[in-house]
Amino acid sequence: MIEIKEIAMNYGNFPALSGINLTIGDGSVYGLIGSNGSGKSTLLRLLCGVYAPGNGQILYDGQSVWENDKVKRRVVYLSDEQYFFPHSSMAQMADFYASVYSCFSYPRFEELAKRFCLDTGRKINTFSKGMMKQAAIVLALACDTAYILCDETFDGLDPVVRHSVKSIIAEEVACRSLTVVLASHNLRELEDICDHIVLLHRGSVVLEADIDDVKMNLHKVQTVLPQNANLNGVDIVSRSDRGSLSTMIIKGRRGHIESYFEVMNPKFFEIIPLTLEEIFITEMEEAGYELTESL
Repeated sequence: MIEIKEIAMNYGNFPALSGINLTIGDGSVYGLIGSNGSGKSTLLRLLCGVYAPGNGQILYDGQSVWENDKVKRRVVYLSDEQYFFPHSSMAQMADFYASVYSCFSYPRFEELAKRFCLDTGRKINTFSKGMMKQAAIVLALACDTAYILCDETFDGLDPVVRHSVKSIIAEEVACRSLTVVLASHNLRELEDICDHIVLLHRGSVVLEADIDDVKMNLHKVQTVLPQNANLNGVDIVSRSDRGSLSTMIIKGRRGHIESYFEVMNPKFFEIIPLTLEEIFITEMEEAGYELTESL
C-alpha cells in the first residue's frame, strides 16, 4: 500500500504540488489524470524517491521511500523519456537492471522481448522510438517489483502494441497483485485498464474516484419527451436540446432513472454509456472547475 500524506513540492516560487493526500491499495491500477503542468510527473518522481518532498511523506507499507534503498528496490519507474547506456543492447541493460533489482527475471525478460519481437542483442540506439519504449517496458516488467510507476507509457505505441501492453499489465495485476500507477493527459488511454482515477489540476487533487462507482451513479440519457414533462424527480447535471431530442447527464441509479422516464411514456428513451472523459468533465464542472486545457 502506498500512502501519500500532505505532500507539497515547489519549484522555486512555483507550487508544483499542494497538500496531496492519497492511499493506493495493492493490486490496483491507478490513473493519474491531468492537463500539462498539473503535477503528474512531479508526483511520480516523488513516489519513486527521485525527489524529496518539500513537505509531507510518501510511505510504502509504512516505510518512507526517500533515501531508502530497500523500498526503492520494490519500485520501478518508467519515465516518459527512456534512457539507456550509450551503444548498449537490451541484454546489457538487463544485466544492469539485474544488478539493482534482485528479483529480476531473465526468463521473463526473454519471454517478453520475444512477445514484442525485440532483438535483445541489437543496439538499442538503432531502435525506433516505439521500440525503445517497448524495450523499457520489457525491462521494467522483468524486474518483478511490487510497484510500477508509468509516465505517459502508451504514447508512441501503435494500437496493437498498446493493447498488448495493457493485457500484460492486467495479467500481472491479477496474477501477483502488482500495483500500477499510470500518469497520462489522455483519459481514453486509461479507460479500459484503470480501476481508480485521480484527477490533478494545478498541483491539487480535484477528484478521486473508483471508476465503477462513478459509472453506476452517472448516466447519459437521450430522450424525446412529451411537452411539459416533469423532470423534478431526477438529478439532472447537464442538459442540451436539439429539436425534440434532449440529451441529459443524470446522477442516480440506473433503475430509478429508467422507472422515472417510463412513467412519462417518452417517444424515445435510451441510456448511453458515458466515456471516462465525459464523466470527469461533468464531475469537474460539478466541483466548480473549468479547464481550458484538454484532458
